[in-house]
Amino acid sequence: MKVEQISIFLENKSGRLAEVATVLAGAGINIRALSLADTTDFGILRLIVNDTEKAKQVLKDNGFTVGKTEVIGVEVADKPGGLAEILNVMKENAINVEYMYAFVQKSVGNAIIIFRFDELEKAIEVLHKAGIRIMKGEEIYSI
Repeated sequence: MKVEQISIFLENKSGRLAEVATVLAGAGINIRALSLADTTDFGILRLIVNDTEKAKQVLKDNGFTVGKTEVIGVEVADKPGGLAEILNVMKENAINVEYMYAFVQKSVGNAIIIFRFDELEKAIEVLHKAGIRIMKGEEIYSI
């Protein structure tokens, strides 16, 4: 149910994102989803890749500060209100969304939203009870 995500801390300067992409490409790592948040001094690049451990190691070997976090991938109908349904379930159960990002899988007609919740286990339980599909890590890594 959980998906491994890596977070890379980057100086906010030209070329750093290209360096990450180049290192991963050189190691044969495929990026499945990403999110980039920045401030004036640094950014946090969050990635889901096809080989988390290998990506983490090659990035560390190339001088990047890398962490690993567990998130969940939720399949959502790609239509108005799909996201609202999930967020309302979380609201009703007092579960906070720390951050999220999404991508659309057009061949299936659904979006996949990656969530980091403050109470991950409780969120998984609540989503199951609500009949909302949580994707397995392997499904997302292989997209």
